[in-house]
Amino acid sequence: MRTPSLLPAFGKLGVKPPVVIAAAPTLSKSMNSAALRMRKVLSAHGGLILKLSVLVWTILILAAAFFMSRA
Repeated sequence: MRTPSLLPAFGKLGVKPPVVIAAAPTLSKSMNSAALRMRKVLSAHGGLILKLSVLVWTILILAAAFFMSRA
């Protein structure tokens, strides 16, 4: 098997170590507590919320189709 050449073909590949960015997300306290509350609600009522969201989505699509057919 042929080994690749060590010439830099698109910059210096493999010479620099990869840059690791360890930026923590900046959330305010209210956003953090809202996210925690949302997580708790979804874990407790996830199936019901999914069914209701699919129902609302279906009604919106049918309403949009109805109004587009009337126009």
